[in-house]
Amino acid sequence: MMDSRHRLQQARAQAGYATPSDAARALRDINKNTLISHENGNRPLSRKAAEKYGRLFNVDPGWLLFDGGLGGDGGEAAPVHLAASPVTIDVPIVSWISAGELGSQDSVVNLLDYPTIPTADLEEGEWIALRVDGPSMNKISPPDSIIFVNLRDKRLVTNGCYVIADETGRATYKRYRPNDNPPFQPASYLDIPPPELEGAISIIGRVKRSMIDM
Repeated sequence: MMDSRHRLQQARAQAGYATPSDAARALRDINKNTLISHENGNRPLSRKAAEKYGRLFNVDPGWLLFDGGLGGDGGEAAPVHLAASPVTIDVPIVSWISAGELGSQDSVVNLLDYPTIPTADLEEGEWIALRVDGPSMNKISPPDSIIFVNLRDKRLVTNGCYVIADETGRATYKRYRPNDNPPFQPASYLDIPPPELEGAISIIGRVKRSMIDM
């Protein structure tokens, strides 16, 4: 009977990825070194990790953790495919300059021109991804995080996080605090002042997910 690391190896291979490197290249939210550590048994497979691999490799997370008696000939288990696979979409990763341009009614940004990152389980919307540079939101998104922004969600919600742009086209990522002045504030462990924004503020979209490789 296989243990969890061998079941993970089998799930990855049956999903069409010959090596952990292949999986990491195709699925950007997989960290190659973490996957290798799980596959060679140097790091135990947690329930959270099993759920993530289950979504990405289209297998039952419970099977990854526990064989559960689901075996084939010779005691080898086969992955149990989920009844409904999560929908994966390719989200364009744009620059902060391009994000700022999205706030201008006169600007046309072709999102098809940008590289994409495959991402599962996003709600319905129009999505872009941005890589965070700097510590001004490090309570939520440490530097080098990737944030996912729904361009169709511009409703302002207290403590919601948004990408906004001012009249100069400069885009920034901040938390909405309506009782503060200005209402868009950093969320940082450091003493960082709020942004100096010029003129009218455009809401590019609401940040609904922040991701960083561990």
